[in-house]
Amino acid sequence: MSCEVIIRIFKFIPVIFITSIIAWSWYAYVIELCFGAVHSSIEAFFLLVFYHISLFFLLWSYYKTIFTKIALVPPLFKVSRAEMDQLTNMRSPDEQSRFLKTLSKDLPIVNCTINNCVRFCEKCQHIKPDRSHHCSVCNACNLKFDHHCPWVNNCINFSNYKYFILFLGYGLTYCIYVCLTMLKYFILFWRINPFNYKGELENTSTGKFHLLFLFVVAIMFAFSLVSLFGYHLYLVLKNRTTLEAFRAPIFCIGGPDKNGFSLGYRKNFEQVFGQEKKYWLLPIFTSLGDGVKYPVRKHLLEDV
Repeated sequence: MSCEVIIRIFKFIPVIFITSIIAWSWYAYVIELCFGAVHSSIEAFFLLVFYHISLFFLLWSYYKTIFTKIALVPPLFKVSRAEMDQLTNMRSPDEQSRFLKTLSKDLPIVNCTINNCVRFCEKCQHIKPDRSHHCSVCNACNLKFDHHCPWVNNCINFSNYKYFILFLGYGLTYCIYVCLTMLKYFILFWRINPFNYKGELENTSTGKFHLLFLFVVAIMFAFSLVSLFGYHLYLVLKNRTTLEAFRAPIFCIGGPDKNGFSLGYRKNFEQVFGQEKKYWLLPIFTSLGDGVKYPVRKHLLEDV
């Protein structure tokens, strides 16, 4: 087995862990709670229906986040071998900067470096489109790169950012649903002896462990997800990526500006979720644009 295969398997360990947690939670909730602890068949039916709806959307969005291909930089931005040879043979940084500006004069870019130079990736050998960055884990430049997430073994970027947010949202919904519907039974465990009570609870010690542990794990994940989900909703409404929140994008006109891509809350939201409301909650690609060119605030284009 080659080292590359071993590394790929190793990178999937966090995904396997999350998937195992979800699979175990299904067993604990469906088998131990609904079939083992809930006495009313009507109550169990409705618990199972809404549980599986929540689970379906969680798994769908998680799958799309993991397996959606990275949005790579299009060939238009690629520097040819001959141009690359010219660039490397130039002695001064100023000469290289002027050459890159010549190559990029017809490209749709408004971002630059702190020195007002064209953003260039030496590893991928292309001019960087606006909001794109190189991921050292995937060894590729991503369009609208947000971050690399080990829990999905994928880059979060233009192509799957909506799916990632929905995954966080549905994960939070799943945890809250489990906690709320289990609360009554969780309390009963501490009020009565579960081995003798046959009206609501009739579990073995193993079943009791599964349900108690599921309740605690769901609360822990809910607290983690509520902050992460809230933060990314904030970024969506501000039209920023995680990188841009920590390091403001630099514009050729106007310099650093965290709000340079902000168009107002509604338009910012539509940039990620699209303009058709019926698709907002579905892990279907509806983001606006092509990932290369983005609308910016008017004052950043006044001299263009």
